[in-house]
Amino acid sequence: MIDKVSKIADEIEEQIVGYRRDFHRYAESGWTEFRTASLVARRLTDLGYKVKVGRKVMREKDRMGLPSPQTLEKHWQRAVKQGGDKEFLTTVKGGFTGVVGILENGEGPTVGMRFDMDALDMHERKSPDHRPVKESFASVNDGVMHACGHDGHTATGLGVAEVLMRLKDQVHGTVKLVFQPAEEGVRGAKAMVSAGVVDDVDYMLAHHFFSGWETGEITGGRNDHLATSKFDVTFTGAPAHAGGSPNEGKNALLAAATAVLNLYAIPRHKDGATRINVGRLDAGTGRNIICAEAHLLVETRGSTTALNDYMYDHAIRILEAAAQMHNCSLKVQAMGSAKSANSDAELAKRVEKIALEIGGFSIRPPKGGGGSEDYTYMMERVQKNGGLATHIGVGASLGNWGHHTAEFDIDENALKSAIKLLSLVTLDITKKDQEQGK
Repeated sequence: MIDKVSKIADEIEEQIVGYRRDFHRYAESGWTEFRTASLVARRLTDLGYKVKVGRKVMREKDRMGLPSPQTLEKHWQRAVKQGGDKEFLTTVKGGFTGVVGILENGEGPTVGMRFDMDALDMHERKSPDHRPVKESFASVNDGVMHACGHDGHTATGLGVAEVLMRLKDQVHGTVKLVFQPAEEGVRGAKAMVSAGVVDDVDYMLAHHFFSGWETGEITGGRNDHLATSKFDVTFTGAPAHAGGSPNEGKNALLAAATAVLNLYAIPRHKDGATRINVGRLDAGTGRNIICAEAHLLVETRGSTTALNDYMYDHAIRILEAAAQMHNCSLKVQAMGSAKSANSDAELAKRVEKIALEIGGFSIRPPKGGGGSEDYTYMMERVQKNGGLATHIGVGASLGNWGHHTAEFDIDENALKSAIKLLSLVTLDITKKDQEQGK
């Protein structure tokens, strides 16, 4: 089976690299992946998958950090001009950019795979020595860039889709390919999970390329994802002349400043790591005006969901107290969240065993990085339902460019390796579990 999968992966490698470069060139950030999602849906349909898109795979009220309607419309129009699929563009309009491809072949387990699609709101490096510039696939969408490898993840998903469809007779059970929007800012997975997308999944897989790992290195199961809550805060007071009638104002800037200082004073917890950060504070209109409105961008994190809840609950109490102290109103808007989760050791070891059988891989010990990932919503739901889940790390080094930087790029040789690994793990699960009567 390794030879069969490798042969197909070799045949489609140039096509998959082309997909990756196309997605990189037309980068789209969270909830605006209109072109990307429409082309993914079209390709899955053409391959023979049963495809569900948009509202069928997303719960509207659980989408977090959604851009304004004007921004969504602007970027949808951009996707139309940049060659999105006309049929599916209609379905994803309004920020419903989730796609699920389903392959069914008789009795057997259901294997799910998550592939995130979104880029980041940042400018790509324009230097001629930056490979995407040199080879003409740098982002043409100003201020949007694939700086975390999700273009590669999406292309990998399409490669896995083709391999498994060609080998459909070897798949005993169901495969669900979940193409998720808005992973950056941990905003998209919850809406797909609450829509029931992974409720029937027995085994859940996802992978992430890492530019800082040597190509060929993998971790079968990443752990220690920090739970997190992202939220925007608005204090609203009342303006007044700072010299003539300061007592008539309600100072939102003071409320915000009071809150910031006390947020950083939340006691840390004995049970594990906790974090809080105020990444931005905007307030005031003029030197001689009592500030009427202030905005904060805040996040909490914890090594467990309970520890993140501890930080978040403390933060809300502090925000409410600061507002009351300065006679201001308070609005808190959820912008993203993720749970804590660990990969199942049994499934992680299975992935690593198959990687070594394929050849060309080496095992990197798992190590927590202090980051968060909303794939944990999918992991938790599958695990809660009695299934197994893992998050695979895959090396794709091109010089240790940091993630979320203007120079980021990946070694495209890792695309074929990831396609082979994910395809063979899926075939192994459906074959062996079918033989065991699961």
